[in-house]
Parts: sequence; C-alpha cells; structure tokens
Amino acid sequence: MKTLQYKLTEIPVRIAGIGKKAKDLSLLAIRLILAYGFFGPAMMKWNDIHAVGDWFASMNYPFPYANAYMAGVTEVTGVILLTFGLGARLISLPLMVVMLVAIFTVHIGNGFEAGNNGFEIPLYYLVMLFTLFVYGPGKISLDNLINRSREKKISR
Repeated sequence: MKTLQYKLTEIPVRIAGIGKKAKDLSLLAIRLILAYGFFGPAMMKWNDIHAVGDWFASMNYPFPYANAYMAGVTEVTGVILLTFGLGARLISLPLMVVMLVAIFTVHIGNGFEAGNNGFEIPLYYLVMLFTLFVYGPGKISLDNLINRSREKKISR
C-alpha cells in the first residue's frame, strides 16, 4: 500500500517536470504561429502600401501613409524576429500596439467572432505577444543561444 501511495504522490511532480520541458516548445509554437499570422498581412501591406495608406486615410488615421509604412515594417520585422527568437520581447511591444490599433479601429465594431471580422484573432495575438513579452522566446531561440555564448565568455 505504501508503494502505491508513494507512486500516486509522485504523479504531480512528474507532470510538473513534463510541463517545464514543454514550456520551451510552447513558446516556440507561439512564436511560429504569430510569425505565420503576421506574414500574410505584412505581405499584403508591402504589395500595395499606397492602398493601405488610402484605407488608413479613409478611417481618419493621422499620418495614414507613415502609419501604413510603420505597420508594414513592424509586421515584417516581427515575422523575421519571431521566427528566429531574436529580440522577441522587444518586437512584442510594437506588435501589441499594432494589434490594439487593429482591435479598436477595425474589429471592435464587428463583435467578438472572427467569422464576423470581430476582434477574436487580434485578441489571441495580443495575448500570445504578451506571453512572449513576459516569458521571452524560450530556450529554442537565437536569444538563448546568444545569452549562453555571453555567459561562457564571462565565466572564462
């Protein structure tokens, strides 16, 4: 009976260990999903940046063409940096701003559901970006590789 009780009390410890190992895989998955999600809108902007500026102007954005370029640059940079896990915390901030602007200027009037062009998907992206900002890109990233290299140089 004692061995069964001991084994049962070990289950939460083992599950926690698996969770710690899976953390880096989940952060990698978040980064890659976000990079993929931003790729299409980024390419759409760059394929016809003038049309995006016109659209921003129709919604009374201040400096619509400058904002179109800033959004496009932010999204393209985000795709690259998130894919490789380089500067993930840094790029998360401007991407969160892009998502907030999208939510409050385009999507909020359509309700929550993505099928109605609501704010569901931008909200999910916002939450994922906040997660990366808080936890960083994880061990499967260039940031981690660079940090480990720095630590080795310092310890020599």
